[in-house]
Amino acid sequence: MSGFSHIPVLRDEAVALLAPRAGGVYLDGTFGGGGYAKAILDSATCSLFAIDRDPAAIARGAEMRGAYNGRLVILEGRISKVFELLNAAGVGSLDGAVFDLGVSSYQIDDPARGFSFRQDGPLNMQMGSSEKTAATLVNFCSESELADILYTFGEEKASRRIAKAIVERRAAQKFATTADLAGVIRSVVRPDKSGIDPATRSFQALRIAVNDELGDIEAALAQSASLLAPGGRLVVVSFHSLEDRLVKRFFAQVSGRAPGASRHDPAGMAGTQKAAFKLLTGRPVTAGEAELRANPRARSAKLRAVERLAA
Repeated sequence: MSGFSHIPVLRDEAVALLAPRAGGVYLDGTFGGGGYAKAILDSATCSLFAIDRDPAAIARGAEMRGAYNGRLVILEGRISKVFELLNAAGVGSLDGAVFDLGVSSYQIDDPARGFSFRQDGPLNMQMGSSEKTAATLVNFCSESELADILYTFGEEKASRRIAKAIVERRAAQKFATTADLAGVIRSVVRPDKSGIDPATRSFQALRIAVNDELGDIEAALAQSASLLAPGGRLVVVSFHSLEDRLVKRFFAQVSGRAPGASRHDPAGMAGTQKAAFKLLTGRPVTAGEAELRANPRARSAKLRAVERLAA
């Protein structure tokens, strides 16, 4: 089991909020390196269905599966297909679900996957099968399309300047590697006081666009929440504001904490719908000092959780 020594961010806090119990059925929607799955299965004699779109993660799961005597089932697919994947596996109800969003350390640390600007590799960024790669976007999208991607998914203020530099450079030579693209971005964006690499937001934006991550998250939240039995919990760890905003908004809606409709809006005449969930985290749970020292990636992580109420 040496391949599963990876410790995911906020693992202990997430499992504590999930509160697995003997005989329960749970979902790990983002299997990755198996860290959450192992912690859940070790905490109770429960069953766990784990989803990942990455063939490399599925292969890691196949090795891990044998250690849990049939209690771990690995499903290959996107989290936007929770209904479909669990239905095919004969699962119609869950006692809890957890999602560790974003890119996994395994993907970042492998130069061949093309996720990181810190190591040179092909400009790929595919988490699984996808019609496009990062190279497809930077080499063939129009300047305005590129600027929109960088601004919308990376919240990059210099999106137009970066897009212009990319289009000018690709006219002479198409982009093929992560180092090449990062170099062009750094040539037009200076480092700020935060110390964050100037290429960070652009690489995030391209990765999200390639994999339709935000669309997947919205679908996964709705589908997994609807499958929860009374008392079942949905626990989500996000790593940037776009992810966290989706989670926060969804949890506010299902727990009856969304802003009320305007009195001038006819929809407001219908009254408020009874909350189906209880919010378990008034404020997001964040990493403590010890975890931050051990894993700098934890600095941006936010954990939120809700619990299904009785009908």
